[in-house]
Amino acid sequence: MNYRERIRILRDKKIKDTLEKRKQKGYMDLDDNGGVAVPDDFSFTPVSNSSDGGFYGAVGFSVNMAKLADAHPVYVDPLEILAGRRMVMLLDYQGGWPGKWPDHLMPYDGLKKELYEYDIISGIGSNQHYACDYQIGISLGYHGLIQKIRHYRKKNGKEKYEFYDAHERVLRALLRLIERHIDEISFKISVEENEEIRENLKEMLECNKNILTAPPKTFLEVCQWLGWFYQVSWMYNREGAGMQIDQFLYPFYKKDKEEGRLDDEKATFILADLLLLNPNYYQLSGPDENGNDMTNELSFLVLRAAHWLNSSANITIRIHDKINEELFKKGVEYLFKDGNGWPRFSGDKGLMNYARNENVTRKMAVERIAVGCNWMALPGREYPLNDCVKINVAKVFDIAYHEMMNGEDYSMDILWKKFVCHLERGVDITARGINFHLDNMHKHMPELWGNLLMHNAIEQGVDMTLSAEFVNIGVDGAGIAVVADSFAALEQRVVKDRCLSWKEIYDAILADFKGENKRIQQILSHSEKYCQGRGLGDKWADKVNREFTKQIKEKKMPKNRILIPGWFSWANTIGLGKKVGATPNGRKAGQPINHGANPNAGFRKDGAATAMSNGIAMVQPGFGNPAPFQLELDPGVGMEDGGVERVMDLIRGHFEKGGTLINVNIVNKEKILAAHKDPELYPDLVVRVTGFTSYFITLSPEFRKLVVDRMIDTI
Repeated sequence: MNYRERIRILRDKKIKDTLEKRKQKGYMDLDDNGGVAVPDDFSFTPVSNSSDGGFYGAVGFSVNMAKLADAHPVYVDPLEILAGRRMVMLLDYQGGWPGKWPDHLMPYDGLKKELYEYDIISGIGSNQHYACDYQIGISLGYHGLIQKIRHYRKKNGKEKYEFYDAHERVLRALLRLIERHIDEISFKISVEENEEIRENLKEMLECNKNILTAPPKTFLEVCQWLGWFYQVSWMYNREGAGMQIDQFLYPFYKKDKEEGRLDDEKATFILADLLLLNPNYYQLSGPDENGNDMTNELSFLVLRAAHWLNSSANITIRIHDKINEELFKKGVEYLFKDGNGWPRFSGDKGLMNYARNENVTRKMAVERIAVGCNWMALPGREYPLNDCVKINVAKVFDIAYHEMMNGEDYSMDILWKKFVCHLERGVDITARGINFHLDNMHKHMPELWGNLLMHNAIEQGVDMTLSAEFVNIGVDGAGIAVVADSFAALEQRVVKDRCLSWKEIYDAILADFKGENKRIQQILSHSEKYCQGRGLGDKWADKVNREFTKQIKEKKMPKNRILIPGWFSWANTIGLGKKVGATPNGRKAGQPINHGANPNAGFRKDGAATAMSNGIAMVQPGFGNPAPFQLELDPGVGMEDGGVERVMDLIRGHFEKGGTLINVNIVNKEKILAAHKDPELYPDLVVRVTGFTSYFITLSPEFRKLVVDRMIDTI
């Protein structure tokens, strides 16, 4: 059995595992995590160290993490070459993500009321959403990390003992987990009759024994080392950030090939197994600090491995002026061939604006990589909390509009001033929430795994929330299209055309456009829209973006903290929309807001991708945090008919205009509609939901509808 055949079998098993997981856990409106269902006889009861029955702090989380790791089921598949698999998370026993906040210990009742009023996702209690420096880990190995902890424990004194003991406690639990897998591999070798599989298991055994006691030395060992670290960090708090994988693994790949231990077939198989276990966010290519392209042989093998697996993946290719054209083209070809929504593409020109932030160099902007749904992070040095903080700008508009209409004077100028005033208040409330989180999170849930691979944390004995070299918090706006189209509709229909009055529109909005008000809804919904091209919608989107960016960047923060603006809604479009009443663009109360920086549904009859690209490029805040372009395409123009080149031109053009990130689905319209009607008939269908990919069958009906509506509107 060759490596490709083994991966086909493992892929089929993954689909079955996904269905079993959905049966066990219900719908999962999240990225595919590579995990498998928990055995029926598994049980775990956490130890509480709080009056509310929860567990908190370094002691509470480390004790329970160690207990969970000791109880975690062993997973060894003889067809794989890497051991272990994700199954359960500690956070599931503490209220789910982002975790149960200890209000009785650290209350913020006054702030809660204001956050709720503006429907702000504050980030309080959120975790992970940064990037580790994995070089620290593989240089020291697991035992080396323990020795580092002990060194600084002794150096920094008794007041830091709790911090260091917690980190050693979880690391030792990981070593015990590896030891239990070693025992299981040994047992499987003893009963395996197939010599080929026995040899595979022997290699797996030797690999795990080696990394148990020393830093990884081979390509296989470093992938297994990463596999274990990824598994336990995910078990802890769903951490899924990856790395610049082609650069990171290349020295091991090159050395093993030179010494005859590795060929490209085996390397591809190992990579595919790593993607199977941990479909984390990995970046490929991009420029080095001198502007030279970093593409290497591994860049292609990572794409090839994902193609072999033909499943969900979160791989990003960074496009720049000197990008390897063959790699770029290969990435787009896989979008057509596999239709799984990967890879996606980031734009170097727009991302280099990160250097416009305080104390950030050009070199840092190059090294800041794509490691999440919309987020970038500087590995080991930055705590950005990206994608955890959202200002519902549509709700801000909603409040401003009703406030004006309940007064005596109505005008576009008055409405804009009220919007600016409420946005300023929303930004202030958001900033206070962020500061509360940063000042208190270490007392609630320290980053026990991430701290190990972050600069300063272990050295100082201080959680990364307080010790990170850069605390550059990403603040996303959500609902830009709703706001821009609402301003545009009012200006067009009341001020310019004079076909509707302020009061007529307001009465229709209060009635949620029901009954005779449907006529008014039709007039409003056919007004000029964002992404139609240089009309009122684009004018207002540009104005809203400039104001949002200005307020975020001018907000003063303590302790060298800064805020960086972006536009992204993640999967919150439904939830954020439920808090917003009917709006002057014809949207009914409670309907979802627009997706990220994308226009509202029906922005153009032709759904022109170029018009979308122009509009989204226009509203990039310009400080290195993305405002992604979600692109849905039908494979009607095939690869052989110039489809690949057209998509490449569209991607390149968007990035030349300053775009930062493009997520692409190439899905047949009839297929997605059929899958929506009966998902069971398409168990292997993968879609890019937003920044992440997921099996369509695992999404809830409500969420499937949102994805399908977005697709069929633009395909």
